Amino acid sequence: MAEHDPDKKGRALALILDAWEAALAEGAEPEVIASVAIYAALADMVDRHGAEAVADFCETLPARARAGEFTLK
Repeated sequence: MAEHDPDKKGRALALILDAWEAALAEGAEPEVIASVAIYAALADMVDRHGAEAVADFCETLPARARAGEFTLK
């Protein structure tokens, strides 16, 4: 799966975080939002790249999480 323009990724992240905040304001629990967001992302990725490519991508997630790649603060 290819990397994309950092400016586009930043804008997309800002839009997703805005939607996240809107869901929280509507009373959705953070864990539910996270679960649904991950499901939606993975479902889209499988549609675009296939299950095997997504499984390979998911195998990289533990090391990336431990390295702090998904820390927003």
